[in-house]
Amino acid sequence: MITVHHDLSVRDPEGFGAAFDAHYEEIRRYIGRRLDLDTAEDLAAETFLIAFRRRDRFEPGRGDLRPWLYGIATKLIGRHRRAERRRYQALAKIGPPPDDGHDQQVVDRVAAGVTVGRLSGALARLSQGERDVVLLIAYGGLSYEEIAQALGVAGGTVASRLSRARAKLRDSLGVEV
Repeated sequence: MITVHHDLSVRDPEGFGAAFDAHYEEIRRYIGRRLDLDTAEDLAAETFLIAFRRRDRFEPGRGDLRPWLYGIATKLIGRHRRAERRRYQALAKIGPPPDDGHDQQVVDRVAAGVTVGRLSGALARLSQGERDVVLLIAYGGLSYEEIAQALGVAGGTVASRLSRARAKLRDSLGVEV
């Protein structure tokens, strides 16, 4: 996990290249895990385009760049939430495609031994806010504080969403998460 602080001021747009180099691949993988790899390329590029255009709004004193980028990406994913939900519903029925090891990594992290289909179905049944919190932890490795920053919510909201999501996943999967 790389922590990079960059001056994204309007006076130093060239500094943005270092931020792109440091975080693009991580953001692309996060989006790809939630949607699909083709969409991930487009949305990762759009994430950085939005960040570049809004770089004058980034305030390093309020937090690190990484959660800010995850927040932009998560909002873009929200626009594609129907596709995400369909993906998890489809995975619940058929399992992951043979060349997609990302869903298996989630299975390993969240509940060893649970099938991808059961996990995907359980994720599809979470609210968007609950799913965002779970997947920012599982895919992004963000802390509660970073998730709060990324989603623009209070830390208590992150904790309550995660608590509700864990209860729902526990009920759906029959395992402690």
